[in-house]
Amino acid sequence: MGKWTSKWGTALLAIGLVAVATVAGAVPGSVRKQVESSLLVTGEVDIEPNGSVSKIAIDHEEKLPEGVRTFVREAGLHWRFEPVLRDGKPIQARAPMSVRVVAKKVEGDQYRITLSGASFERRDDDSPERVGMVKMDPPAYPERAWRTNAAGSVYLVVKVGRDGKVQDVVAEQVNLRVLASEGEMRLLRNVFAKSALAAAKAWQFRIPTQGDTVDAPFWNVRVPVSYAMGGQPMEGRADDYGKWISYVPGPRTLVPWAQDDRAGFSPDALIDGGVYMADSNAPRLLTPLQGS
Repeated sequence: MGKWTSKWGTALLAIGLVAVATVAGAVPGSVRKQVESSLLVTGEVDIEPNGSVSKIAIDHEEKLPEGVRTFVREAGLHWRFEPVLRDGKPIQARAPMSVRVVAKKVEGDQYRITLSGASFERRDDDSPERVGMVKMDPPAYPERAWRTNAAGSVYLVVKVGRDGKVQDVVAEQVNLRVLASEGEMRLLRNVFAKSALAAAKAWQFRIPTQGDTVDAPFWNVRVPVSYAMGGQPMEGRADDYGKWISYVPGPRTLVPWAQDDRAGFSPDALIDGGVYMADSNAPRLLTPLQGS
């Protein structure tokens, strides 16, 4: 995504960052340049029948820097969605919102903030129209990652069959909270991905019993999985909301049976601990996430 260059100008703010761990040895400058610091901002967006946004409500505003609150709200009020329909007619709608705000150092203790991804997926594990969790044992912390004090997040896309079992699963993206050589970073991404994939293959889901997708041959869901050592902040944990976390974003892998071309969507905008329908009818953003 490009930088926010709207009429509001460049947004700068001073922030306190949670640093990434460094594995012993030299860390190339090319890796250090990839480090981002971000936080997830959640809330709700009110969408008018014509697709414009009339209101942005932000959760726990008191935990967020004023500059971040203003930035997200002003950007969101300029979004435009595909109109939400009921019985074929446009209606007013309210959708959940999760946006990833990324900070890049400009000079001194000043940072430029941008929006790198968003999700408007509704999480409702009890809805009969959605896939829900039945048995989802968490993965074990990989020993190699534990020995190097490495943390990270794996964003899975899971193909759920009509028996509720996992037919296929792909690690769509792996973000690391550790600095190391390019080779070690690839190895750690693979270690975290293998751990999450192994656990996911044994998961059991509840399939939809109502709604438009009830007769589908399979369903695609996204499940974020976070790995953090004791005392480290974790995205999705209530006590850590509003904390900046530094990490190295991983490349996004194409999932051939679950392609997603929604404007502004990024899997790492999803909150950990949930099951999200990848094929849902969530509101579709038509405009760029953060302007031109």
